[in-house]
Amino acid sequence: MTLSLLKKAAGFKRSERGSVTVEFALWFPLYMFFILGVIDYSMVSIQKAMLDRSMDLVVRDIRLGINLPDTEHDTIKDAICEHMVVMPACSNNLQLEMIVQDPYSGVSLPAAPDCVDRAEEAKPVREFSNGGSNALMIMRACIKFDPIIPTTAMGRAVSGDDGLVTLTATTTFVQEP
Repeated sequence: MTLSLLKKAAGFKRSERGSVTVEFALWFPLYMFFILGVIDYSMVSIQKAMLDRSMDLVVRDIRLGINLPDTEHDTIKDAICEHMVVMPACSNNLQLEMIVQDPYSGVSLPAAPDCVDRAEEAKPVREFSNGGSNALMIMRACIKFDPIIPTTAMGRAVSGDDGLVTLTATTTFVQEP
């Protein structure tokens, strides 16, 4: 009995049937984590590019005085979210910070965004009048969202302490007199 079991075990050891299955079972999870991490990183990159682009488009509209009915904080925020196609619940997650700076005294923008609404009205040129000084507006948008696949190494790397991915975009424009 023992001898027959040993012969079967030796035959099983020499058999090469199923060797590809073992390799597949070992390597497939690693490939999947790599592919899912790449997908997660590419979606974050796309969302960052869309945030930068939408900020540029809205600031262009503010400078030219077109396409915005008014330049209130909520209108600017809604216009940014309108241009961001790939961001779910943008208006709920986007925090917009607008600061007036004196262009001759330097910029004192905090290094880390606080992701809290601090709004000051922007007044683009609608009619020309002499006088008044230029006002430098610094606008920073901060948006937080869940990573698509938070269990991957990339999802954990791009998310902060709160488990959310934080993207920021900063731009400046000058309000002309």
